[in-house]
Amino acid sequence: MERVAARPQAVWLNEDGPGATVRAQVEAASKQGRTAVLVAYFIPHRDCGAYSAGGARDAAQYRAYIDDFAAGLGATGAYVIVEPDAVAHMVAGCKGAAAGERYELLAHAVRTLKRVPNTKVYLDAGNAGWIPDERRLVGPLRAAGIAAADGFALNVANHYTDAASTAYGHRLVRALDGGGRFVVDSSRNGNGPYVGVDAWCNPPGRALGTPPTTRTGDASLDAYLWVKRPGESDGTCRGGPKAGQWWPEYALGLARRAKDQPPGA
Repeated sequence: MERVAARPQAVWLNEDGPGATVRAQVEAASKQGRTAVLVAYFIPHRDCGAYSAGGARDAAQYRAYIDDFAAGLGATGAYVIVEPDAVAHMVAGCKGAAAGERYELLAHAVRTLKRVPNTKVYLDAGNAGWIPDERRLVGPLRAAGIAAADGFALNVANHYTDAASTAYGHRLVRALDGGGRFVVDSSRNGNGPYVGVDAWCNPPGRALGTPPTTRTGDASLDAYLWVKRPGESDGTCRGGPKAGQWWPEYALGLARRAKDQPPGA
């Protein structure tokens, strides 16, 4: 369990009124000489009604959520991942969500959070296997405010390797005319993606990936982060508990299969 517990991991803010929790997380990280990694996850029609359905009831509630989130950040500094899956879902087809409103809300989130000093903001852009033609993401990302962000996030809660994610990230940077940088979620990609049905949902045989670090050796890649907490379920598939709930057996499997990470490392 130390292989999981000892690594810095993101905190997901998926309920109304996140400001107090944001403030507590940023202050706690600062006291340890660290930087908090936070995830804004409250967009209306979240997850298009799938395992992580929920989010704000309307645009007004979402804007209030983002404003409160920003108020909690202070000036200490934080990494903020904005709305995993929200853009890629629209590109792939998301019934029930209006593209114009969603992109406007994402742009509001990026602008508002980026106004806070020392905050790095990354708009989620899906993963290397979801929208294979990265050019399809360019227009939606621009509509969602990518120009005001530090860059985009890839592979959140997914399992594509560092190499595949980085190659995809470079292609997307070029498609965006060289604009932006990116971060990669490496929390569960140690064995790469699962080949089979529902490969994204609690797939068997996966492993912890690269420990979180900003030392990537790549000028366009700002960090490897553990955005999805290893051991938290993707949903009630393959015997898992509700999405976001801790599943110790799954966490142990990820840790046991991790490469080059001796106990306590």
